[in-house]
Amino acid sequence: MGDRRRRDRVCVAITGASGAAYGLRLVEVLLTAGTQVYLILSDAARVVCREELGLELPPSAADVTGFLNARFGVERDSLSVYAQNDWFAPMASGSNAPRAMVVCPCSGGTLSAIAHGLSENLIERAADVMLKEGLKLILVPRESPVSTIHLENMLTLARMGVRILPASPGFYQRPQKVEDLVDFIVARILDQLGVPNRIGQRWGD
Repeated sequence: MGDRRRRDRVCVAITGASGAAYGLRLVEVLLTAGTQVYLILSDAARVVCREELGLELPPSAADVTGFLNARFGVERDSLSVYAQNDWFAPMASGSNAPRAMVVCPCSGGTLSAIAHGLSENLIERAADVMLKEGLKLILVPRESPVSTIHLENMLTLARMGVRILPASPGFYQRPQKVEDLVDFIVARILDQLGVPNRIGQRWGD
């Protein structure tokens, strides 16, 4: 029963790293594919959404759910948004964890917290749950350059089975706009999640 319940649920966490467009586009495509999405927004992510995308999100998580449902044109029950301090969210416990979690984009601070087992907010706790339950965890760091600390934290997590997928888009598809670069990374994340997609050109096509 537990595996069936998890099958079509994915948690997406958006931190305060630059690149909120990656996370929101990932949520949109997952919802379009029929996946139930649990979205965690950090307080810093709200600031980045406003500064980078001109997107002023409503103050409450419930209102953000309705706002994004309308923006993406999806069914209201497919998306649930949680604040970073909501300890009653399903992914805060291994008894109700989704099948996979993606932190996109992942800040250096969140990377460090996950690597060292901290659980000071819902993003960190949910990631800790994925690790302890042996479920898929994908981190999309967007830092450049990276320090020795960042690299050591990535190596620590990679050795635990975490997928480290840097936001480093390719150019062989000859992108014409920023959205093409965003889709390149989102398509790679979807591949890791096992979600079929045709949102970007593949090598050799």
